[in-house]
Amino acid sequence: MPSVFNRIIEFIEGLGPAGFVVQAIVATAMGIGLLLAFILGRRAWRHRLFQRRDRRSQEIRQHWEEIVSGEWPLQEWNVEEMDRGIVETLLLDQLEVAQGVEARRLLQCLRLSGLLDRRILEARTRHGWRKRAALVLLGRTRAPEVIPALAEALDEPSEETRVAAIRGLGRLGIPDAAVPILDHLLEGRLKLPSTVIQNALLNCSRWQPSILVPYLRRADAETRALVARALGEVATGDLGEDLLLLANDAQAEVRASAARSLGETELNLALSALGALAEDTEWFVRLRAVVALGNLRDERAIPMLVEALCDSNRFVRLRAAAGLAKMRENLETILDLVGEKKDRYAMQALVSELQRDGVVLEQVSELLGPGKKTAERILLSLVKSGALRLLVSTLLLHTNWRARVAVARLLARSGAEELAPLLEHALMKEKSRRQKKITGWVLHKLEEGGASSERELVPVR
Repeated sequence: MPSVFNRIIEFIEGLGPAGFVVQAIVATAMGIGLLLAFILGRRAWRHRLFQRRDRRSQEIRQHWEEIVSGEWPLQEWNVEEMDRGIVETLLLDQLEVAQGVEARRLLQCLRLSGLLDRRILEARTRHGWRKRAALVLLGRTRAPEVIPALAEALDEPSEETRVAAIRGLGRLGIPDAAVPILDHLLEGRLKLPSTVIQNALLNCSRWQPSILVPYLRRADAETRALVARALGEVATGDLGEDLLLLANDAQAEVRASAARSLGETELNLALSALGALAEDTEWFVRLRAVVALGNLRDERAIPMLVEALCDSNRFVRLRAAAGLAKMRENLETILDLVGEKKDRYAMQALVSELQRDGVVLEQVSELLGPGKKTAERILLSLVKSGALRLLVSTLLLHTNWRARVAVARLLARSGAEELAPLLEHALMKEKSRRQKKITGWVLHKLEEGGASSERELVPVR
């Protein structure tokens, strides 16, 4: 008697060409079923795995202090791969934020447990992504003994592995980790993107910038520029003489890095060097020097910044204006010096920065205070320099009516003919009767040639 399976086969064969379609449908359904079974089985397996990992994480956290101190036996957690991974992850995560005694205690646990030696071995013997993962993890340990293993990986043929190695060295954040990077750079064996190298050098030399100086003197042009950029980020005041040498370097990029660093050195030394760099032939060197001069906030830097305010490069002018705007106690002197230059672009840059920085509104408020005379002189200079729209807006919109009256008297005394069109336009749009009287009075006095007396009454009712 034929089986059911044989009958099905005979039935399909009897269908002729349509049997092939039926066979394809059956095969597809079986394939879909097997795929669904695999997905569901994998999900069930991973669900159990994660549940087990969660339970083990809770148990390990309950005994965490015993694990770190070494009181809990290693065989309780250092046998299975899952337990080692959990402990290692917790140790490295805590090392990221730990300081002082706590950091040394966690690092000692890594050493005594063998986790550190295991990762060093993997970094030297594994290949591909496993090797790269081990290199990155070694960098998170902040342990000096991992430097040789990371340095060896800098000679790997794979660029991805070299990048992982240099990032690991950078994450260590200790000066000794910068030595293999610099050695490879000087020997021309480190062919990697400059940003990766620079970031690693920054992290390694942050607490000891002087480690970069000897290599900077011996490097070729390309390497010297890269190391100089890193030094410019981390340089401190004790590198004054070395920075002076860099300020006279033949490479513009090195001079720019020196200019960026000189703001951290002794004031007298910085002023003379930055003054020379502010006249450099390269615009970005002048830009860095002007930014550093502005950050010094010393009145002796004012003439240099005023000269930079007349620079041919727009960015240099803007940063010079920003530096001058910070020296508010010398604002009257600055306006006089800039006015002597007869450079309308320089004055416009300064006035725009003063407006943006809120200096004009501060001087308006000072009209009602003890510094009234100085504020009046400064605001009159600003009116002559072109700060008209802001003062007209203050006249119309200031919340303190006394300040509006003071501004009205000031504008009436200024005699600036350029104010008339602005005031006429404001008068047409104004709805408040009081404000119309004040604005009309200012316009009338300007047409007469300015207010004859500071005490002349302004209509405020």
